Amino acid sequence: MKAIQWIRILAGLAFLGSIPESILAQKRSKIKVLIVDGFSNHDWKQTTAVTKWILEQSGKFVIDVSTVPADSLSLESWNPNFEKYAVVIQNTNNIWNQKLRWSKSAELGLEKYVKNGGGLYILHSGNNAFSHWEEYDKMIGMGWRPKSFGYALMVEINENINRIPPNEGAGTGHGDRFNALITVLNRHPINKNFPKQWQTANTEVYHYPRGSAENLTVLSYAYDSTGTQKMWPVEWVVNYGKGRVYNSSMGHLWRGEKYPPAYRCVGFQTTMIRAAEWLATKKVSYRVPNDFPTKDTISLKPESEYPSN
Repeated sequence: MKAIQWIRILAGLAFLGSIPESILAQKRSKIKVLIVDGFSNHDWKQTTAVTKWILEQSGKFVIDVSTVPADSLSLESWNPNFEKYAVVIQNTNNIWNQKLRWSKSAELGLEKYVKNGGGLYILHSGNNAFSHWEEYDKMIGMGWRPKSFGYALMVEINENINRIPPNEGAGTGHGDRFNALITVLNRHPINKNFPKQWQTANTEVYHYPRGSAENLTVLSYAYDSTGTQKMWPVEWVVNYGKGRVYNSSMGHLWRGEKYPPAYRCVGFQTTMIRAAEWLATKKVSYRVPNDFPTKDTISLKPESEYPSN
């Protein structure tokens, strides 16, 4: 091969090596994600918008949104084709109005989708929803439920899990929001290379999350400094059939907020991206950024980077 050809090849390789990871990711096949929204006591529209933006900014995902119809006639025929997607993000919550539900066909469709190997991300108050839906309780592992319902998991000082039976302790709740110190309990592809402890901004720590708590692994926990003064799970994953579910109390976005500190947190954004990637592929390639928060400091993305429209 002539010298000039070698020079061109080497120059091309050097150029590829200089391309940012986000651009290279766009060249690869992107993961298809569906966000389901439509009702919640939280700001579900803004939650969907920010979640979509965070995932798309990583360069790894293409996002569709399916909004549950408000009128009953349209609801009857609402039945998303979950099978088209590698991940479904559940962003609906009917805790304040039990009459708000998915169509029965959509419920059965989600059950089938996850059982057959799909990935389900329960986003914050999504685990407050659907107390009528038995299989949903199995999928989420634990959620916002009354004292009489299921088991609650509490983390002891030695990091053992205390399984609290029904009618002991209390129902699910939370204290004030605060900068919670997340502590990794079990290493997993989602939290690989995370520090053992890191701070997330202005978040809620749910106490006494309750459910069947079966086929479940707690990934992290936090000390509930504004409420019970005890340690509770913050993230967990559940095996449901051949599928995988990620559930977390992180991701609170209340009415009137726009790109709040909880969503600007580098730790939360990194976790969301890696959780979605793991749900889709069982692997994680998204790197832990250099500005990931530490045990002593939070790390926030600037408000100015979020689109104003």
